[in-house]
Amino acid sequence: MRSTSSTARAMAVALLCTSAAGCAGSGTGGPAAARSRAAPDGLTAETPSRSAPSPPVSSDAGPSPPGRGEVSARSTGLGTILVDGAGRTLYLFEGDKENVSTCTGPCVTVWPPLTVAGNGRAAAGSGGVKERLLATTTRSDGARQVTYNGHPLYTFEDDHKPGDTNGQGDISFHHRWYVVDAAGNRNTTPQQDTGGLY
Repeated sequence: MRSTSSTARAMAVALLCTSAAGCAGSGTGGPAAARSRAAPDGLTAETPSRSAPSPPVSSDAGPSPPGRGEVSARSTGLGTILVDGAGRTLYLFEGDKENVSTCTGPCVTVWPPLTVAGNGRAAAGSGGVKERLLATTTRSDGARQVTYNGHPLYTFEDDHKPGDTNGQGDISFHHRWYVVDAAGNRNTTPQQDTGGLY
């Protein structure tokens, strides 16, 4: 009887020690393991993750770099209109005064002015452009913008290829924008789908 009682007591103590050792050790149930599961890769809640810094955001939006300022005339679905040296449609802004651009700030991102580099002059290209109507005006930022018959000239950001006239009749920055004919007048023909072809 005494022997059975001692055996039972010894088994209980052994069982208790085994259980306690499991809790005190580095098994999966301890606080260290819980922290490890909550924050993998050796990071604790107090340690912020270190990710690579984000690249700087470009702020280069704005007018196209100054070029030769060449102006030509091409036949389009809107009639014969002015284009730049790359064939992009040129527009006038009804908010401008004669030889004075009022398109500044965010406006020049949407409607980049046609400018010339340095002391360059505007050049007449093909299609019947009149040299005597070409000139330049100094913008508020110091750039020299090409004018035709007193109208400062612009391209449009949503014209993606030669022949596009997506800015025709657009109202933005409180006034309308129109393509310009070879005589230097606004062309108010409604926008048509020309497919980008001359």
